[in-house]
Amino acid sequence: MRQLKPNVYAVGAIDWDARLFDRLIPLPDGTSYNSYLVRGTEKTALLDTVDPAKTDLLLGNIVCAGVDKLDYIVANHAEQDHSGSLPDVLLLYPNAKVVTNPKCKEMLKGLLGLEDEKFIAVEDGQELSLGDKTLKFVYTPWVHWPETMSTYVPEEKILFSCDFFGSHLATSSLFVDDEAAVYESAKRYYAEIMMPFRRQINANLAKLDELEIEIIAPSHGPVYDRPEFIIDAYKDWASDNVKNEVVVAYVSMHGSTGKMVLHFVEALIERGIKTRQFELATVDIGKLAMALVDAATIVIGSPTVLVGPHPCAAYAAFLANALRPKTKFASIIGSYGWGGKMVEQLSAMIPNIKAEILEPVLAKGEPKEADYAALDRLADDILTKHKENGITN
Repeated sequence: MRQLKPNVYAVGAIDWDARLFDRLIPLPDGTSYNSYLVRGTEKTALLDTVDPAKTDLLLGNIVCAGVDKLDYIVANHAEQDHSGSLPDVLLLYPNAKVVTNPKCKEMLKGLLGLEDEKFIAVEDGQELSLGDKTLKFVYTPWVHWPETMSTYVPEEKILFSCDFFGSHLATSSLFVDDEAAVYESAKRYYAEIMMPFRRQINANLAKLDELEIEIIAPSHGPVYDRPEFIIDAYKDWASDNVKNEVVVAYVSMHGSTGKMVLHFVEALIERGIKTRQFELATVDIGKLAMALVDAATIVIGSPTVLVGPHPCAAYAAFLANALRPKTKFASIIGSYGWGGKMVEQLSAMIPNIKAEILEPVLAKGEPKEADYAALDRLADDILTKHKENGITN
């Protein structure tokens, strides 16, 4: 149990060994499941629980804190890495009420089988007194589920933001003590989880302007005692601003597409365009997602397999389409042996990316002089498009 402010404690669990989240997202630095205990003069509340695998740690921390009576368990978000320990906490404290919004209540009933009488449903802006401390509930939908909310304690100026502003980072530090490392982890977290909801995030950021915040306590990663650090980062990431950067995500089977990518990347660099190259058969998808946050242009490179794109290229297109980056331009380069519909199929896979498609470059077999010249033209087109749109940073 570690103290954020008087009678406000972190009682969650650090998962040092986690390496994959939801059987999908790489966790190179582990993660944490943050749960917070707020003690008032009259009532005590637990804010969020932890992943079921760490239930024993949570219960042990609560018991060690000397909590003989728990009045409320606030559920800011229904996803099981934050709600999964609720049934066990309720077994230990059967008189506690689960405080959440109506939408989250229905989801928790479906996910965990909790009974209706266990809940207190609260509306946006509603307050609940603990005596000398108040819990104010702020709806923050789509960060990153539709039912998510945050809890604000005005007396301490703490925002308990759940997944909002989180970072998958296992650390023994309660507060951020290495902003560079946390920025990297938080950006990865934003890219993989939050980026599809960029528009809604901007609306939620505007809501937070109404609050005086000294501490942001998320559900993953360390606590921010300099909240402007992460708020400013989110405002940048979620803005419409892109950078003079190109992401080249490619796979090559027999070398032809690889040769094209090598030439193309060099051409971009010669034109002063920052370029990030990712080989899709071995890529850390978190790194690729992070690069998509800022890039003005994405180019997918693929050979033709059974008339279509290589499966790794198709997955990259699927991922980019799901993440909905603010990319302005896109193109495709690659090779084929005898024919196919690789370009048409890849283009059809990215309808969510509201980007202008620049003329693709395809080589038949080994790239020839004309193909390299076409790649140079594509690099020129990208440079021109960036300059025309004021993308020079």
